Amino acid sequence: MSLEFLRRLPLFEGLPERDLNRLLEMAEPVHFSPGQILMKEGESSGSLYIVLDGEFEITKRSSEQDIRIAVRGAGEVLGEMSLLDQSPHSASVRALRESNLLRISQDSFRELITSSSAAALAILHTVTSRLRNTEAMLRQSEKMASLGTLAAGLAHELNNPAAAARRSADQLLQAIGDWGARTRELLAIPMGDTSRKATLDLASMDHPRRDPSLHDALDRSDREQEFQDWLGGMGLEDGWQLAPILVDSGWDRARLEGVLVGQPPQVAAVLLRWLAGSFAVSQLLGEVAQSAERISEIVRAVKSYSYLDRAPVQEVDVHRGLEETLVILRHKLAAGVVVQREYDPTLPKIEAYGSELNQVWTNILDNAIDAMDGKGEIRIRTHADDNRVIVEIADNGPGIPEGIRNRIFDPFFTTKPPGVGTGLGLHISYNIIVQKHQGQIRVTSRPGETQFEISLPVRLGAPPA
Repeated sequence: MSLEFLRRLPLFEGLPERDLNRLLEMAEPVHFSPGQILMKEGESSGSLYIVLDGEFEITKRSSEQDIRIAVRGAGEVLGEMSLLDQSPHSASVRALRESNLLRISQDSFRELITSSSAAALAILHTVTSRLRNTEAMLRQSEKMASLGTLAAGLAHELNNPAAAARRSADQLLQAIGDWGARTRELLAIPMGDTSRKATLDLASMDHPRRDPSLHDALDRSDREQEFQDWLGGMGLEDGWQLAPILVDSGWDRARLEGVLVGQPPQVAAVLLRWLAGSFAVSQLLGEVAQSAERISEIVRAVKSYSYLDRAPVQEVDVHRGLEETLVILRHKLAAGVVVQREYDPTLPKIEAYGSELNQVWTNILDNAIDAMDGKGEIRIRTHADDNRVIVEIADNGPGIPEGIRNRIFDPFFTTKPPGVGTGLGLHISYNIIVQKHQGQIRVTSRPGETQFEISLPVRLGAPPA
C-alpha cells in the first residue's frame, strides 16, 4: 500500500501527507475469500474498509429477496455510512472473489474526519451519492414488489368469477340438453285445446322474482315439502328433485295449480319438468352474466386505478380512487376486515396525479390491514375544508409506539421483519402528498386507533392552509 494509492481515492485525496502516513500506520490489512460476508444488514462492525483489490457485492433485503445495489472494486470505501451515524449496516456486503482490504477502526476514522475538513467533505459527498443511488434502486424494487402483490391479488380476484363462469357454462350445456329433451317430450304428447293453452300460458309467463323470505331455512323447507307433497299426489316420482327448483324459481303452488287445472296428470308432469328445465337454463345464464360483470368490474377498477391513457394531472374523484383501491385490495380485506365509509357527498374533485394518489391510498390501507393482522375495522372519512379536501383513514389495530411515531416517514424505516418491508412505502407517500401535491399528511395513534389524515388542495399550486 502506497501514499499514491490513497491519494487516488476520492475519500482521501485532500489529506496532507502527514495524515495519510498516520492513516497507513493505523490501518490493518485483511483478506476475504469468495462468498465470505464482510458486513451483514442490521449488524454493526465498527470499522471502515478500503478495497485494495478484489470485488464485493452489496445487497439489500427487500420483499423476501436480496436486491443487488452495487458491486464495489479496488479503491472503493465500505462501511463509512454506518460509522457516521452509529447505526447498523443498511446493506450486506459479500466478497465475489479473493479480495484484500485495509481495515480502519472507528477511533481512527473519527480522528480523520475531525482533523481534516477536506476528508469530511469527501465523505459527505460519498454518503449522499450512495444514499441517492440506493434509494432510487429500492424505490424501483418497491414498485415492482407492490406490482407483484397487486398482480397476485388481482389473479385471486379474477379467478373466482372466472371459475364460477366456467362452472356455470359447463352446467348450462347439460341444462340446455335436458331442457331440449323435455321440450321434445312435451311436443310428442297429444294435446287438446286446454293443454295447448296451458302450455302457451306457461311459456309466455315471466319467471317470478324470488321471495326474500326464502333466506329463512325453515320457511324454505316448508315450501319444498309442500311442493313435494303436491307433486307426489300428481304421480311425479321425481317430485323431490323438482320441488327445490320450483321453490328457487319463485313459483308458488296456487299459481301453478291455476294454470294446470283440468290437465291430465301425464301432461301436467311433463309441463312441470319442462318448466323446471327452463328455469335452470335461465338461472345458469344469469350466473354466467353475473360472473362476466364481476370480471368487467375488476378490469374497470384496475384501468381507472392506474389512470391508463390519461394526462399526469387530471380532475380526480377522491372517492372513486379510494373505492378502486379497495377493489384492488379486496383479496386482503376478505379475510376479516370491515370497511366503514363516511364519505362527504359534496366533496369536490381535485387536481392531482391520479395514479400516484392511488399509490398513497394503497400504502396506507395495506399497512392498516397488516397492522390488524387481517382482522379488524377500517374507517374512511372525507370532508371539505375551505379550498382543501381532507381524507382520514383509521384502523383499530394495536397502534404505533410513541417512540417511533416521528420516524415512520423516514426512508428505510420499518417495523416489519426483514424481507417483509423496505421502509419506503410511507416515505414515498409523504413525498407524493407533501412534495408533489403541496398537501399535508399527519398521523395520530394510540392502542386501538391509528389515524392518517391527508389534506390536499382542490387546485394544485393553491396556498397551504
